Amino acid sequence: MSHSDALAKRNVLILVLAQAFLGAQMPMIFVMGGLIGQSLASNICWATVPISMIVFGSMTTAPWISPFMQKYGRKAGFLIGILGGATGAAISAYALYIQSFGIFLIGSYFFGIYMSAQGFYRFAATDTASEEFRPKAISYVMAGGLLAAIIGPQLVKLTADSYVIPFIGTYFAIFALNAIGSILILFLDIPKPPKPVEGSSTGRSRLELLKTPRIAVAIICGMVSYSLMNLVMTSTPLAVVGCGFSKEIAADVVMLHVLGMFIPSFFTGHLISRFGVEKIVALGLVILAAAGVVDLAGVTLTNFFGGLILLGIGWNFGFIGATAMLATAHTPEERGTVQGMNDFMVFGMVTVASLASGTLMNCSGGSPVEGWIAVNIAMVPFLALAGGSLIWLVKQERLKA
Repeated sequence: MSHSDALAKRNVLILVLAQAFLGAQMPMIFVMGGLIGQSLASNICWATVPISMIVFGSMTTAPWISPFMQKYGRKAGFLIGILGGATGAAISAYALYIQSFGIFLIGSYFFGIYMSAQGFYRFAATDTASEEFRPKAISYVMAGGLLAAIIGPQLVKLTADSYVIPFIGTYFAIFALNAIGSILILFLDIPKPPKPVEGSSTGRSRLELLKTPRIAVAIICGMVSYSLMNLVMTSTPLAVVGCGFSKEIAADVVMLHVLGMFIPSFFTGHLISRFGVEKIVALGLVILAAAGVVDLAGVTLTNFFGGLILLGIGWNFGFIGATAMLATAHTPEERGTVQGMNDFMVFGMVTVASLASGTLMNCSGGSPVEGWIAVNIAMVPFLALAGGSLIWLVKQERLKA
């Protein structure tokens, strides 16, 4: 084991713990977002706008927080994200106290700052890793979400009705998670990137990077994998409750979905190393399609649980694969530009998906069942786009070989 991988494994362990503990707030806010939005909004079609604001916050944060980390280091960027999560929890709790939808949206935006910073955990795992260890490092860090998938929904159950105002206690718990979890980040040991020497190359321009086939396809597959997962997951609590099941059942469905997102991470990196990243991304897209088929087959608990578990697994292979593909397609000097650009585009698409989710779910049919069908059918063209781009990339690289 090389010295660099010894340091990388230490950092990966810290990032796994951060993903588990601090990351627990993400399933919590996604379980609550649509349900609270539905109760506070004057128009039911706006129920998922709070979730859209979270993703919009992530999208608008990525372009500046990535260069910030490039200049000041990962630790500083992650602490800013934690501050965003704590601020979002405080504002959201206040919004519930005064029953203000507008202020709740502001709190949701601050959660997006945390969400964006958390998204860079996977990139930070590669900063001190050898080329061979990089896919595994990404995979292990993403696996930390397994504990988050258990901790988050269980905290929702424990705290949702702990005060007279539903869910306000949950936001107090989220504030505490951020306050305590910030200690973990202090133990990271990731050197700051060297400052560019005057006159030295800073890498390709954004346009040149986007014209690089491997970068373009990695971004497209990352966008589609994440946005389709968000499209369906955002509507899931509304669909489950709308079909007559309890909010506790909705939390269980989301919990198993998030388990599906992160359990495969224990071996996704190994699969990428063995079979190649293109095959794993393709498998992820196929599993996402299978999730849609299961969801369309009925609205029993079996369908909800089965479809959402498949949705999580498909996201894992598609998104981790796209991240690994991107990590091998740029130079160290281009890191800040590429990663910021990637997450801006990914979460821009996810923002659109989350907005569309509420509209499709609540306003495209006369019942929750019809809305749920519309949400899942909407996956088809985007899966075709990602699949087509991946096939094109493989053909292009074969021609060059």
